Amino acid sequence: MLDAEFFRRWMAGAAAAVDREADRLTELDSAIGDADHGSNLRRGFAAVQDTLEKEAPQTPGAVLTLAGRQLISTVGGASGPLYGTLLRRTGKALGDSPSVDREQLAAALKAGTEAVSRLGGAAAGDKTMLDALLPAADALGESFDAAARAADAGALATVPLLARKGRASYLGERSIGHQDPGATSSALLFSALAEAAE
Repeated sequence: MLDAEFFRRWMAGAAAAVDREADRLTELDSAIGDADHGSNLRRGFAAVQDTLEKEAPQTPGAVLTLAGRQLISTVGGASGPLYGTLLRRTGKALGDSPSVDREQLAAALKAGTEAVSRLGGAAAGDKTMLDALLPAADALGESFDAAARAADAGALATVPLLARKGRASYLGERSIGHQDPGATSSALLFSALAEAAE
């Protein structure tokens, strides 16, 4: 079973991964966005880490809800509200249980991903973070590693796509040939989840 400590470990791992990969995320974003994805997420996840250490929520749902709230309040651009919505909605779906299993987390992440889709008006194949989130949430039913692999594959699969949503969509054909930064950071979230589960 996955308790609050597991979820705090997941968020700590996500913060470390974002910190490590921030320059690469910004580089990807400079090709098709505002060149701030890495620095924005680095700041947001550092704030999440800080808040979780101070407040130490006692349930999985509370950890994710607090993390989501923190991202919304500290990250500029679209990624703050989108990541914040993902984590808050997932946390809300987990409810007040002191621990959850992988299947419950998979179902909650699907609810979180649907909320992101509604907020951004995007779907699979639009070259957004959903291209990593959707397959990962599906594969989580199988295993943590399968979810991480699915997210990675989803992020890579954005390279040949034409962006239909988000900042990159303004570039039209010029968005083709670039990996989506949001899908790439979403894959980091799932690799951190798989690491926390090891």
